[in-house]
Amino acid sequence: MTEKPATPTALWIAHVHVTDAAAYGRYAAAAGPAIAAFGGVFLARGGRYVQLEGRDRARNVVARFPSLEAAHACYLSPAYQAALAHAKGASERDLMIVEEVAP
Repeated sequence: MTEKPATPTALWIAHVHVTDAAAYGRYAAAAGPAIAAFGGVFLARGGRYVQLEGRDRARNVVARFPSLEAAHACYLSPAYQAALAHAKGASERDLMIVEEVAP
C-alpha cells in the first residue's frame, strides 16, 4: 500500500521598508490574526539579518502555511485585505509565496 504524498508546506516571505510606523503597526496587529486563521505560523518577524544581495529592506517576515493554496487564500481573504489597507502607503513591500521542498 502506497501513501499519498503530503501536501508541501509553503513560506510567505515579505521584505518591507516601513515609511509610516503607526499605520504599519495597525497592519501588523490585524494581519497576525488573519494569517493565523489560515494556519500561518511566523518563523521570522523583523529580527536580525544580513543583507547579501539585492535591495535592502529592514523588515523581513517569514510565515509557514500548511500549503501554497492556504497561503494564497489568506492573502485574498477579506480579513487580510482589510489589514493590508493599512500597509499600502505606509510601506514598500515585496511579498511572495514559495512552496517548500519535501525533507
